[in-house]
Parts: sequence; structure tokens; C-alpha cells
Amino acid sequence: MIRYAASLMLAWITLVGAARTEELVPEPDGYRTNDYRAPVPDTLAGARVLSTAEAEAIWRARTGVFIDVLPRPPKPANLPAGTVWRDKPRFNIPDSIWLPDTGYGELAASTESYLRQGLLRASGGNRAKLIVVYCQADCWMSWNAAKRTLSYGYSNVAWYPDGTDGWQRANLPTAEAQPDPRPAE
Repeated sequence: MIRYAASLMLAWITLVGAARTEELVPEPDGYRTNDYRAPVPDTLAGARVLSTAEAEAIWRARTGVFIDVLPRPPKPANLPAGTVWRDKPRFNIPDSIWLPDTGYGELAASTESYLRQGLLRASGGNRAKLIVVYCQADCWMSWNAAKRTLSYGYSNVAWYPDGTDGWQRANLPTAEAQPDPRPAE
């Protein structure tokens, strides 16, 4: 009986370990350019990966700047004349800076400039200031934006992969957000 139970335990451990190995998502060499809402890696080379508890501690201590990169849906081009368009409200981590559309794998020059300028304002020009980048759970946009932030020479980058989904699951406060204004082009 003991041998049978041990065999079952070993089989279960092997099965769980194999399943977990299959779930691991490797970091790509570059940026993710499609299927943005998909499982993300557990890591981001050069960045600290935060749990919800760690993100909350940073937020409560006000030791970092939170950057939300969730895209903003564009106004449909084919709306009939006179149609009132209302954006879907974005509720994010309070005091975050929302830099929408900056997490795509490929950025237009104007969007990349918007991201660079937003990070510069958020950090006060201090590239060693803690920058916490997030979006939603299983969203490559935040992974891309955090990786890009590292490429700009910021040395204290944290990625919060659970984003607002994890934040809300923990019943933490949110606030309605407006995008950081884009500079005139």
C-alpha cells in the first residue's frame, strides 16, 4: 500500500512538473508583435518582475512611478454623422501615468517619442528612478514597454505582469484614468 501511494505521488509530481514546463513561455529576443493577449513569460531580462503584493507595497510607499500602457480604442472611422462617441473608461492603479498604445512591438516614431517623453516626465529625468510598467494580465504590451524602457537606459525597471486584473482581484483601489497628453506634432 505504501509503495502504491508513493508511486502515485511520484507520478503526480512528474505530471505536475511536466505540465508546468509546458506552460513556461520563453522570452523572445525582440518585441512581441502579435497576439498581445496571450500568456507572457515569468521573466524579463534586466527588470524585476512584481507580484501584486510587491506592486502594492511600492505603490503605498510611493517609491516608484506606475506606467499603464493599455491601448486606447480609437474612435471608429465609419460612425454615422451625429453619433456621440464615448470612450470606454479606463480604471487603473491610482496616480499612474497612462501612456496608451506604447506597448506594441513596433512603434511609429511619434508613439516612440511619446513614450520617451512620458518616461522622462514620470522619472523627472532620473533614469535610476523605479519605473513600474503594467497593463492587464497576459498582456504582452506591458512586457514590450518594460523591455523598451530598459533599452532607453532606465536602470530600475519593474514589470507587473498581472496589471489591473491582478490589482482588482486583490480588491485594491482603482481610479478612472485619462491618457497622458500627447505633445503637438
